[in-house]
Amino acid sequence: MSELSLPQVIAVAILPVLFAITLHEVAHGWVAKRFGDPTAQRLGRLTLNPLKHIDLIGTVLIPALLLLLKAGFLFGWAKPVPVTWENLRHPKRDMVFVAAAGPAANLLMALFWGGVAKLGSVLPATADWAAVPMQLMGEIGITINVLLMVFNLLPLPPLDGGRVAVGLLPGPLAWRLSRVEPYGFFILLGLMAFGLLWFIVQPAVSIVTALVRLVVGL
Repeated sequence: MSELSLPQVIAVAILPVLFAITLHEVAHGWVAKRFGDPTAQRLGRLTLNPLKHIDLIGTVLIPALLLLLKAGFLFGWAKPVPVTWENLRHPKRDMVFVAAAGPAANLLMALFWGGVAKLGSVLPATADWAAVPMQLMGEIGITINVLLMVFNLLPLPPLDGGRVAVGLLPGPLAWRLSRVEPYGFFILLGLMAFGLLWFIVQPAVSIVTALVRLVVGL
């Protein structure tokens, strides 16, 4: 997208980015409700209105900064959907499904945006006005959703993968891993500072991206 100006990049990227982080959070709340916790619904968070989920730093400032710096990728997050552990019918087991719902939603969205890109690629030349934005949005949609899915599946609390691991591990191991949660954000910052985070997630990102593209025929 180097030939596009910054306003053009933002215009093409805004929908994939907003829906990637919004639907990720809605999926958590929707599954939590299915398992007995209506907290997200009561707080008005089971909505596709992105304004209900926007986090000033994670949804606006960080993606904008990455675009300005031409980082080559987009990343961000929304306000976490609240889940009341005690309301779940089987808290330890159910939390596995609640946590996994966000990355699962990102996988489905990656496939959706892959379909958009594929449709754009087969439109006739006379429809370039629609085909080019569709292909660009589709490619960005694949990238941001695969990145969010893989990143969130890292087995480190408070990431979704960490919560899944806590739910699956036997009691003593789950308890030890859960105690890492207050330090999880600082561990991530350290991995990023030393350039290790991308080294860890890049193989999985490449594999999942290739599979998505294969499924949709790109």
